Amino acid sequence: MSIHTNRRDFVKMAGLGALGFSILPSLYGKVAASDRVRVAHIGLGGMGNNHMKWFANLPEVEIVALCDVDELHLGETKQRLLEMQPNAKVDTYGDFRRILERKDIDAITVATPDHWHAQIAALAFQAGKDVYGEKPLSYNLGEGKMMLKNLEKYERVFQMGNQIHAGDNFHRVVEIIKSGAIGKVSTVRLWKTANAKDIGSPVAQAVPKTLDWDMWLGPAPFTEYIPEKCHFTYRYFLDYSGGEFADFWCHIADVVYSSLAPQGLKKINAHGEAFSGIADAPKILNVDYEFENLKILWTMAPPNVPGAAGTGIGAYFEGDRGTLICDYNTRSITINGETMTDIATIPITNPRSPGHQQNFIDSVKSRKQPESNLVYAREMTIPMHLGLISYRLKRELTWNAEKEKFVGDKEANRLLSRKPRKKWDLA
Repeated sequence: MSIHTNRRDFVKMAGLGALGFSILPSLYGKVAASDRVRVAHIGLGGMGNNHMKWFANLPEVEIVALCDVDELHLGETKQRLLEMQPNAKVDTYGDFRRILERKDIDAITVATPDHWHAQIAALAFQAGKDVYGEKPLSYNLGEGKMMLKNLEKYERVFQMGNQIHAGDNFHRVVEIIKSGAIGKVSTVRLWKTANAKDIGSPVAQAVPKTLDWDMWLGPAPFTEYIPEKCHFTYRYFLDYSGGEFADFWCHIADVVYSSLAPQGLKKINAHGEAFSGIADAPKILNVDYEFENLKILWTMAPPNVPGAAGTGIGAYFEGDRGTLICDYNTRSITINGETMTDIATIPITNPRSPGHQQNFIDSVKSRKQPESNLVYAREMTIPMHLGLISYRLKRELTWNAEKEKFVGDKEANRLLSRKPRKKWDLA
């Protein structure tokens, strides 16, 4: 089976539409201007440009605004949009708040660094706008709570951008697991091979004139500008993200939460390897999670199980009647020594997605929450936050899932939230 991938391959596939855009625009035909959803894109790096391309290819969408704190990103993305749609009338902004002030914008997409995800989404909800937000959902658990509170109060729609959720393979895996074909699942092993390299110990530089560094930092602690802390490699710093673990957790944990809906998390035990330079997010992270009736074991190397050797990402379900191994696009089931890729007698019961972005636009119109909605995404994201806290404190932690608090550990509980910088405490 082919389950070797890295982030570059993932983004390339996403840009081609393999993960998130599975219905061709021509199938929809022309859409009246009055029936279009007016969308603005906030954050225009690599994934932000994918957002723009995906939504530009949906006939029901009109892209009316672009926003980024880096003028170079802003100008380049506008040019790409005009190459796709020469007659597009799009405004550009350096401050996302100007977009939220506009009453004519229905929805936004957010592809900023992780530490901005929650505030922008919550402010958009308050402004009456629906949100398609990139993963990870939030920087910490407290932000996820804040997002949910605002979504419910203002009755908005939210889709998290874990595009693979829309894939047919994940849907089929969910059907097979839920059918009981491999029996009661006791353990799931998740992995994503580590690809990050040390970035060394670069020093502070003058802030480029094209970049609003203070706003880029936003709610995060102030620090002098170091190029390696900005844009793509920001994720290797705990002030902004959680390394490759935070980047990829939801992409493969998604299939577990869709099929088993783990409940009653009790123990979290993380250990890993740090970078040698200034980056402080884990370079390698392994986490053992103990739920009421399930163990989830995350590693950043393939586990020693059949079919995993040499692979880049995957999930291995261990049931009392058999096993199932899968990645984004493939699956293999083994029962009583017989290995197969599908079980024809298991019916198709999950409605297939029209495409992750199309699902969001359909939900904006219907006012029904999409597949990767905020309630679901927050539940799936919680273990990721807790794994990082266990890594930072270098000890096993006990969790009260009902109260969403660590048991008898004030130091760990303090890391469940972070007070934003006063100037940028907006939501």
